[in-house]
Amino acid sequence: MSAPLLLRIAVPVPLRRSFDYLPPVDLPPAEITCLQPGTLVEIPFGNRQLIGVLLAVVSDSEIVSTKLKAATRLVDPSPAFSAEVQELVVWAANYYQCAMGEALSTALPALLRQGAPLVQPAEPHYQLTHEGKGLPEGALRRAPKQAAVITLLQQCSSLSQSEMRLNAVTPAILKSLQEKGLIRQGTPAPQPEDKARPILREQPMVATAEQQQALDQIATEGFQVSLLDGTTGSGKTEIYLQTIEKVLEKGLQALVLVPEIGLTPQTISRFTRRFAVPVVALHSGLSDRERLDAWLDARSGKARIVIGTRSAVFTPLATPGIIIIDEEHDASFKQQDGFRYSARDIAVMRASKLQIPLLLGSATPSLETLGNAMNGRYQHLRLTQRAGNAQAPTIHLVDLCGKTLHEGFARETLDAIQEQIHSGNQVLVFLNRRGFAPALQCHDCGWLANCNHCDARMTLHHHPKHLHCHHCGHQRAVLRRCPQCQGQQLQPLGQGTERSEIALQSCFPDTRVIRIDRDSTRRKGAMENLLDEIQRGDPCILIGTQMLAKGHHFPNVTLVVILDADAGLFSTDFRGPERMGQLLLQVAGRAGRAEKPGQVIMQSHHTDHPLVQTLMYEGYHALATLILQERQITQMPPFRHLALLRAESKRPELASAFLQLAREMAENHTGMSPAIEFLGPLPALMEKRGDRYRYLLQFSSQQRKPLQHLLATLALQLEQHALGKRVRWSLDVDPCEMN
Repeated sequence: MSAPLLLRIAVPVPLRRSFDYLPPVDLPPAEITCLQPGTLVEIPFGNRQLIGVLLAVVSDSEIVSTKLKAATRLVDPSPAFSAEVQELVVWAANYYQCAMGEALSTALPALLRQGAPLVQPAEPHYQLTHEGKGLPEGALRRAPKQAAVITLLQQCSSLSQSEMRLNAVTPAILKSLQEKGLIRQGTPAPQPEDKARPILREQPMVATAEQQQALDQIATEGFQVSLLDGTTGSGKTEIYLQTIEKVLEKGLQALVLVPEIGLTPQTISRFTRRFAVPVVALHSGLSDRERLDAWLDARSGKARIVIGTRSAVFTPLATPGIIIIDEEHDASFKQQDGFRYSARDIAVMRASKLQIPLLLGSATPSLETLGNAMNGRYQHLRLTQRAGNAQAPTIHLVDLCGKTLHEGFARETLDAIQEQIHSGNQVLVFLNRRGFAPALQCHDCGWLANCNHCDARMTLHHHPKHLHCHHCGHQRAVLRRCPQCQGQQLQPLGQGTERSEIALQSCFPDTRVIRIDRDSTRRKGAMENLLDEIQRGDPCILIGTQMLAKGHHFPNVTLVVILDADAGLFSTDFRGPERMGQLLLQVAGRAGRAEKPGQVIMQSHHTDHPLVQTLMYEGYHALATLILQERQITQMPPFRHLALLRAESKRPELASAFLQLAREMAENHTGMSPAIEFLGPLPALMEKRGDRYRYLLQFSSQQRKPLQHLLATLALQLEQHALGKRVRWSLDVDPCEMN
């Protein structure tokens, strides 16, 4: 009698192993052998029903088949993962020391994790009615958004609901047009793809000599990693567009990753204006249904261009042609919890496996990427000139030492803002601290409002007025009296974007002040509405955090003010100076991007600091070279590979003891080999967070292989140890945050 066939399943739990199940009882034996890896299976696990991923159909198991449970059902007979994507996720799970089931689950849209089938409901389309086609010009001038929809439908005979959404058309606008009888909704029969349909909706811009040289060197087939190292405003996006055009002409798809959700709408707008092919978005701002529909469109090949944030790197593609990562230096490409992967580094591996080109773009490349370009592993393409007639902004340092400030602004800074507003221009003020003030202090005794759950001060907010810990989320009312001395002299300490907004509004009462931070853009569509207002070009002052620094094109901004250029100079994180330089130059790059010349004012208490001087007068690449020299001396990345083992517990002695155990296990495994060095256990920079005490153990090695071998062995040992079940712990390979 032959052994029964079993299903080997990756289950979404933090255990580094797979689980064997009997096939569903209603599944015919002939169909079991046809099951492919990547198929989603609903299985009983403890007292829960979970969605696992089939790894293989096997005939042997470590557990007797009579003790195995039967799977509940197949979610869908066809696999959710292609062999290519499943292999990529499994590789990433092994490299980043994550449980395979958790990694595979993370790579799926939420609805598939909940057991939804791999089917796409018929999507409604919109067309002009007879009345809509005959609408006279100017009939909807009081409703410009409705008029824009009519214009869209005149250019395209039919648009789907998702295409309407990509063009920022809301359901309310569509409903109004339907009620007026100008458009109608229907579900057209599926049409075969028209191969003769033009790819472009508008013609490309004429490339500059530098851009053309870069375009000529970027491959459109075969594996090649290129770093497009271009100053802000040099036209990197235009190079992306023209490179994608070549890929689309071959019938292939393009995957474009951007660091922030806020950049996605403007990127999509730019791409849909240029290309007459289906473009989809993948990011956390979409509903679960919207995200799954876009994922299925990419998987089927219907979507020719896929634009998304970090997790979109795992999107299945029917005909992959190129991967592009914009602002590749951005730390948001590294997942900071759960499956702690780097989308940029996974993209390198995916492009290599698919044998397609990868294009990394940045005005301030990460030191890891810059190092790879310098040693010849990546092709290094430089753009040193801004596109068109735009000139690089002039930068002025304002020494704050000994000066009287008005709510953080020097007098000469306010005068410069007044001059630009009077000339009809826009001004951007950058301060990377949201809220009204980063601390609340008693003037009588010096007491500070600290979070009860973290080693951190609470940020004062005014709208609504409350104290908020940005680390654990704890909120409480603003006190009227000091709890220490009962004094009433409680005063805000420091500047936040809310306080700067109020100060600017009082200084310039006739000018619109627009604040852009996480608080002001929390509601869906708020970011897009604010950006639309800015793009209208009316004189205004923008005040915001790093959300304003990344990739935005503000043609009427002629002055950028950086209120505090010192952040990062004295950071305890070795990446602090690198990130300071990247952020300051990215912000500065928002000035003078069109015909009008731009200028940048940097306020600092340390104008003579070597890093500030290097950045100011020699530029980012000189700063990067200086930091790389320091990193080589101190043997830090990219010259040495790091991993962190983090542990946290409500009892600090447990977290410390767990890491001490881990170090002893690691030292026994390596035999005290000098190939791997250990640091710790040490308290994290913020030891207490969310009522839990956090400790770190650092591993470093000049070679990846011995470090990976140690971590894989250590993770299994710690998972099985009793102490590992009493603390929260995680491994972070190639960490971006050292806290």
